Amino acid sequence: MPGQPPQPPQPPQPPQPSLHDFATWAPVLRLLRAAPAERPAAPGGQVSGRIGLFGWSLRLSRPGPRPGQAAQLEDTQDEFDAVRRVQEALTDAGTDDMAFVAEIGPEGRTVLHLIGRSPAVTPGLGGPHPGALVLVEDAVPEPWRRLPDPVPDARPHPSADPALLERTLRERLPGAVGATEAELAGAEARLGVPLPGELRALYRVTRARWEDWVDPEDGYAAAGCELFPLDELYVAEAATRRADWRFAAKDAVVTPPDAAVQGLVGSPGWIVFGDNGGGDRIAVDLTPGPCGHLGQIIMIGHADHTGADLLADSLTDLVVNLPEDVRRSGATGHLPPAVAYVNHRGVAGVEEAAHPDLEVLSIGVVEEGRRFGLAAVTGLSRLRTLSAYPDTLADPLEIAKLTGLEFLELGPEDWRVLLDASAVPRGLAAAAVEVHGSRPPLPVVALANEILALWNRPLIPVTVLEGELGQ
Repeated sequence: MPGQPPQPPQPPQPPQPSLHDFATWAPVLRLLRAAPAERPAAPGGQVSGRIGLFGWSLRLSRPGPRPGQAAQLEDTQDEFDAVRRVQEALTDAGTDDMAFVAEIGPEGRTVLHLIGRSPAVTPGLGGPHPGALVLVEDAVPEPWRRLPDPVPDARPHPSADPALLERTLRERLPGAVGATEAELAGAEARLGVPLPGELRALYRVTRARWEDWVDPEDGYAAAGCELFPLDELYVAEAATRRADWRFAAKDAVVTPPDAAVQGLVGSPGWIVFGDNGGGDRIAVDLTPGPCGHLGQIIMIGHADHTGADLLADSLTDLVVNLPEDVRRSGATGHLPPAVAYVNHRGVAGVEEAAHPDLEVLSIGVVEEGRRFGLAAVTGLSRLRTLSAYPDTLADPLEIAKLTGLEFLELGPEDWRVLLDASAVPRGLAAAAVEVHGSRPPLPVVALANEILALWNRPLIPVTVLEGELGQ
């Protein structure tokens, strides 16, 4: 443009670090090599770890604070700078995290193995080892496939009273902005289920939108929980309660005959309308247990995978009485266990765990050197999960007789026996390699890829880079 001085040329910008450039990882590797000699990071050894966008797992010891001072950022600035360089490369590559293994020679010559992500493998627990191997596309554990039992005789509790509920809320929330009939109908259409009368009464009084509250605590004080706005109601089906295969496969859905709430992962009859302020969801239950009531109020624990707790007999009960105690909905009588743990604190042996209702068998260490046979559980039609701590099975080939397994978790040596004998159960939907101690990650990755290949699933990619770290 006339009258403007010419702009000076801009200096060239340094190229962004690439995830597959050795230089991107070199600062991290130098820090690991310099770790104390008693660690595996000593020169000439092998180091491993994982770096993600929101955290990292590295074998580094951080210096303690100076006497009389809190820890200072500059004390760990080198670590943060080195990790940030990798995180920038992760962002550019469009991936969340990357595990790695590096073999560092005495003179600094380094072979770096980058362990990528397979869509068929869940992330490992912090370290470089793979997580669960999902062998069947979109497969979920059996508890996540379980639908509620029918409850044709369920009735609302006598305390349910939409008119009383509405009067109580209007007294507590004068001037609140309620939802229109059109908005209520829109919520029903979105959810795919009609709203029960009590829930409609609540939202006729207040839409529970943030901008409608005079005080953010008004909703909690009036209803005994943090109310969700009408357009944030949702149905707590199983898919809303996520869990890794390695943990979810060891759960079981059990509903005792005296339970108020079915022991489900989720239900098309659980309509979530609030929160207790700690991440536990509050819901109306339209599929109650054998001793429950239609429309009872339950609390779905954020730390649990199955079941929910009875909070109130009705929404009117919750609002009018504002109960403080959660009533547990579990069994009051004895039930044969669907899940058995054979270990020091659990069941003494496989024979004691065997029962027609057994679904999950997890074998740990009872006494050193003791190994367990599986003959007692062969033929149990409901057994779907077997997890065995390394070196606890007398004969891994007995697993081939467990034809109903959908999840299998074994140590590397037991997997090796099954693979070499072509005896891996082909009915599996998912699997895992159980690793303990500081086992080298690359052989475990190779073993996982052998298992994935049997189902033609995407393998875990490993990229090899070489470089010099100097003296």
